[in-house]
Amino acid sequence: MWNVETVMQELESLGKERIKKRYVSNGAHEPVFGVATGAMKPLTKEIKINQDLAEELYATGNYDAMYFAGVIADPNGMTEADYNRWMEDAYFFMISDYVVAVTLSEADIAQEVSDKWIQSGDELKMSAGWSCYCWLLGSQKDEKFAASKLSAMLDKVKIEIHDAPERTKASMNSFVYTVGISYMPLHEKAVETAAEIGLVEVKRGKKKPSILDAATSIQKELDRGKLGFKRRYVRC
Repeated sequence: MWNVETVMQELESLGKERIKKRYVSNGAHEPVFGVATGAMKPLTKEIKINQDLAEELYATGNYDAMYFAGVIADPNGMTEADYNRWMEDAYFFMISDYVVAVTLSEADIAQEVSDKWIQSGDELKMSAGWSCYCWLLGSQKDEKFAASKLSAMLDKVKIEIHDAPERTKASMNSFVYTVGISYMPLHEKAVETAAEIGLVEVKRGKKKPSILDAATSIQKELDRGKLGFKRRYVRC
């Protein structure tokens, strides 16, 4: 029953104008239907994992279809070349960070690919690389990571964040926050790093700049008893 045509028809029927406007305001461009991520769940349950269909949907260039492609993709069925190909078509952060990086975070090659993206010099690749680590740290056991490597990454953020491209700044800031909350071995260092980098201004085109404060965000989560938090699922 489900093929690229029928899925596109279903997604179009689920679209809402107000959600479409929100996506567009964040950088999405046509084609886009405006489907709430929660509205995709029944479709996800029916289709489950289908890499071939995911590839067809991603190739449409429709934002909602690209998002849904990430939900039904097989993370370990994709190679580094496949992830790089997806990144080439990720034209704004909601695709790079919430589709490609999220899918990559469930792949065995997640850290290897993310490390290369972080060093790439490309704004969205760097953003996706840092974001992928956020998804990883927020869902996997601390033993999966080398503390020395993450410590060096915190040092890198401290030195580079204020001069990084805008979207990369946001993901680097999220990395500090995520280490501070979800990776116990470096909690204290993340708190210190957040204090040292201070407020981070992220320009957003014609919108008012965002002011990010990792130190305050970490403290708020600590006050809520969230230290050591790990999410059960990364993808919807």
